[in-house]
Amino acid sequence: MSLAEAVLEGNRLALSRLLTHIENDTADGRAALEKLFSQTGRAHLIGVTGAPGTGKSSLVNQLAMSYRKPPDGESPRRVGVVAVDPSSPFTGGAILGDRVRMRDLAGDSGVFIRSMASRGSLGGLASTTSSMVQALDAAGYEIILIETVGAGQAEVDIARLAHTTIVVEAPGLGDEIQAIKAGILEIADILVVNKADRPGVENTERALRNMLQLSHPVQRVFHHHGRMLPTTEPGKLEDEPSMWHTPVLRTVSTEGIGITAVKAEIARHFQYLQESGDWQRRERDRLESELNDLLQAALLSRWRDSITSERYLRVVSSLVERQINPWRALDLLMNGDQQ
Repeated sequence: MSLAEAVLEGNRLALSRLLTHIENDTADGRAALEKLFSQTGRAHLIGVTGAPGTGKSSLVNQLAMSYRKPPDGESPRRVGVVAVDPSSPFTGGAILGDRVRMRDLAGDSGVFIRSMASRGSLGGLASTTSSMVQALDAAGYEIILIETVGAGQAEVDIARLAHTTIVVEAPGLGDEIQAIKAGILEIADILVVNKADRPGVENTERALRNMLQLSHPVQRVFHHHGRMLPTTEPGKLEDEPSMWHTPVLRTVSTEGIGITAVKAEIARHFQYLQESGDWQRRERDRLESELNDLLQAALLSRWRDSITSERYLRVVSSLVERQINPWRALDLLMNGDQQ
């Protein structure tokens, strides 16, 4: 039985092996993903991002438990968790290990948690995160929670991957201004003020609501996926039926307070995506972005193979010595001109 077939049959060990292959970018991993791709596209991808210390892992833990142990009348959902940690500068491995902080989910066969190293990626996500998510999707996990590194001003990549993006803030960290500087609020489908039992929560919530109004999609013109929004007159703002208005919710995730409301907003956003057609648009954007990343990597690799190291270093030396400018260096390397 192939690795892909074992994953489709629900073999957790096979899935773990596949994720390792994907993280190491092996030929076996790529071959298995090729076979599994037709089985993807069904999971709801939920990104959870925000600055360090806001309680993202605790929120993810509570959301996963809520999906696994829903109220009476609801069926448990299979949940995958991808927690992207900063990389160790010595081993390249994940150094925080979110699985340690998600002990409540241990032993549940309906949950699969994977910590992975960012390996220097500046967008809050590792370059192989998308492929890992596809593997979990093909394996039948209906809800996939993706927790980013929490690097501050480089979290917007999650918006290209997730269907629903949750931005987590916390009172007392001074992150409200930092969030709008980083463009974080522009990617938020749901804004969560976690650690709401701390002093200053009212001020934080008020500041975030004010910033959301200032950065409303109509005023900032561009959607966070890069698409132009239709223009709407300010007086007709509330009458626009196809526009999603970002809710601001309070939680105390360590105690499970407010999790039900967050889960309800996730469900409401899912419904909005389906009814508005935005689900299909985001899927197209996500796959197009992934294709562009692969193209860039492949073209760079092919180009590097087409020139000698000596020639490349010679051009770089000329650039460093200010004998040529960067545009001339590019011309020399791309067009094969001789110095």
